[in-house]
Amino acid sequence: MFDPDELAEIRESKAQWEEDDVQPTVDRFGERKETFTTDTEGHEVDRLYTPEDISDVDYEEDIGFPGQEPYTRGVYPTGYRGRLWTMRQYAGMGTAAETNERFNYLLDQGQTGLSMAFDLPTQMGYDSDHAMAAGEVGKTGVAIDSLDDMETVFDGIPLDEVSTSMTINAPASVLLAMYIAVGDKQGVDREELRGTIQNDVLKEYIARNTFIYPPEPSMRLITDIFEFCAAETPKFNTISISGYHIREAGSTAAQEIAFTLGDGIEYVEAAIEAGLDVDEFAPQLSFFFASYNNIFEEVAKFRAARRLWAKIMDERFDAQNPKSKQLKFHTQTAGSTLTAQQIENNVVRVSYQALAAVLGGTQSLHTNGKDEAIGLPTEESVRTALRTQQILAHESGAADTIDPLAGSYYVESLTDELEAEARALIEEVDERGGMRRAIEEQWVQRQIQDVAFERQREQEEGERIIVGVNEYQVEEEGEQDIEEVDEAVEQAQQDNVATVREERDEEAVEAKLNALRGAAEGDENVMPYIIDAVKAYATTGEVCDVFRDVFGEYQPGSSM
Repeated sequence: MFDPDELAEIRESKAQWEEDDVQPTVDRFGERKETFTTDTEGHEVDRLYTPEDISDVDYEEDIGFPGQEPYTRGVYPTGYRGRLWTMRQYAGMGTAAETNERFNYLLDQGQTGLSMAFDLPTQMGYDSDHAMAAGEVGKTGVAIDSLDDMETVFDGIPLDEVSTSMTINAPASVLLAMYIAVGDKQGVDREELRGTIQNDVLKEYIARNTFIYPPEPSMRLITDIFEFCAAETPKFNTISISGYHIREAGSTAAQEIAFTLGDGIEYVEAAIEAGLDVDEFAPQLSFFFASYNNIFEEVAKFRAARRLWAKIMDERFDAQNPKSKQLKFHTQTAGSTLTAQQIENNVVRVSYQALAAVLGGTQSLHTNGKDEAIGLPTEESVRTALRTQQILAHESGAADTIDPLAGSYYVESLTDELEAEARALIEEVDERGGMRRAIEEQWVQRQIQDVAFERQREQEEGERIIVGVNEYQVEEEGEQDIEEVDEAVEQAQQDNVATVREERDEEAVEAKLNALRGAAEGDENVMPYIIDAVKAYATTGEVCDVFRDVFGEYQPGSSM
């Protein structure tokens, strides 16, 4: 970008500036810290960045233009000037009826996409009347026991007019089948259904632990979804490969990139081994990242991830369809940064994190409620979180030009650093036999745990300031308004699933479940059979129990 003579002049000028201006000032006043580092990497941040720091950057090859490889500057040629990111507030409230009410409220307030949270029993494939569900029904999201619940959630919400994201993993095939069934009942063409299922089981073994089946059959379910959706629901994203939970578990930004894309590589390889063509399913892959407080590091992270994924799809898989190389991602602000102390500060944290996501070119965004460190978000805090996005979109100017921090000597240098570190981690994963093997050996988990331990030590020893927690504390008075799930929800949900079982055609349910069992035992795609079963009002637990019988359940520490 600069010729050698210009760089030499800049180098000389910088050295003179340091001698004449910087050193006398430092000698007299000092600096706040001896060393400045990035938020998670520990990379030293220089006092000043100049063209010399990006002297190896080739604009066409490394940065380019939006909508063109290597997609560093974004996957769409017009960025947010064509269309804003999808504002997708995460919501799931106890019962299906309460969730429908919250969804309608959010849509009335200007939300442009729905994001569905499920309670823990649903995430683990248990019905609300199962012994394992006791005390957890409706607590972390909505309980979905059957198609009846899903119909209630989307009552009055046309599925051809909304995009719906579902945070569901092990039972993803079942909840997707119910969503498709609702669309069929509404008369919506399957090709018009839009949304995303998380469907990312590898990160469950790494960070979240809401797995059911062993990895091999879990991967089979995922590739069946890839194949089915490519043919039936081409606008629906079949997986949201999640770095969010990896980061929330304590990883660095580079680890978040590397382990997320490493999982993506594993899914692509599994699909190709199952006989799918990469360009048939890869355009429907999507990703999910966290956005933390260090704005520049986060922007660089998103840019580096986009560029690295394009290279991976080109170099490893010879993808020909440009859409196969485009890393499209949802972002959620960082839940682990929210504090119970001085919760109003969380509004500020979320705002900066949202800004970083937008400057980094996210396709959709969830902003956390200020009170999520102490409970479910209240209606007021959800509205404030949504207004944060709307102010960012319409008042800040951040959406008016594409990749506005491109060309910053610091941001471009940091983008290169993060990409290089992530690539080195992926190469180490390859040497260990891929992500499944690295997870099985607990290597990935140890890398994250080591970082998390160090960050906690820094906080406890005051090396890392958390405003309101270890610095700038105040004595707080009064109780916070906390959203709580009524204990009566569990009984109501159990009564509802009992009514569904009483009113359905039991012989039809049994026949559909037996047909599903046969498909699972063989090599047919299971998705059409799941859809048939849920349309007969087979429950989430009953479908998952078929897979438990055929596939078994994964036990931590057992072979993957």
